[in-house]
Amino acid sequence: MDDTTQQQPPRRGVATETLERLVARAAATPDGSLSLDEVVGAMGRTSIAFTILILSLPPLCPIPGPFGVVFGTVLALVSLQIMAGARHIWLPGFLGRRRISARVLDVTFRYTAPIMARVERFLKRDRMKGLTGLGVQRMLGLPVFLLAVAVALPIPFGNFLPVLALMVISTALIQRDGLAVIGGLAMTLVALGATAALVYGAAEATLYLFG
Repeated sequence: MDDTTQQQPPRRGVATETLERLVARAAATPDGSLSLDEVVGAMGRTSIAFTILILSLPPLCPIPGPFGVVFGTVLALVSLQIMAGARHIWLPGFLGRRRISARVLDVTFRYTAPIMARVERFLKRDRMKGLTGLGVQRMLGLPVFLLAVAVALPIPFGNFLPVLALMVISTALIQRDGLAVIGGLAMTLVALGATAALVYGAAEATLYLFG
């Protein structure tokens, strides 16, 4: 095997390629942005898994703004629809019309792409795919809801673990990798435990300072 073959970059995952196309689509619009309704609509048949993914990433974006509160709230609404067995995601008008600039999408993609590439490297398509069916997706609505609440909480540096768990769950559903879904649920327990510890610590500090 020659050096050229050995040095070829690894194949990118479906999620990475789809997000890259989404950034390009936003940049091509007249105002350089997409509404949340347009983002959800662009996800196609796998809209639920991709919606979880695209809504979970912006809170990690290193741009000032209430990304955790906004996207965590939207994701919580989406999770309720997942639990109800919805095939397509609906957002209230005031949320669906909210626009995301191509700059935010681009920074988010570039910032999270290395993390996503590492996650996708461990995925295997159709592995234990029985754990990725519609019935399982409905049950995943509850952990997604709890993670969305954790993302929405204004806790400094508290977004990373919940977002990572959401990233694993959503990409596992996209690739229909049931084993990765189990891994995502294990990460959910870790993320929620860490969030509970941070909330408890913040409450204790507040009582100490103002009690």
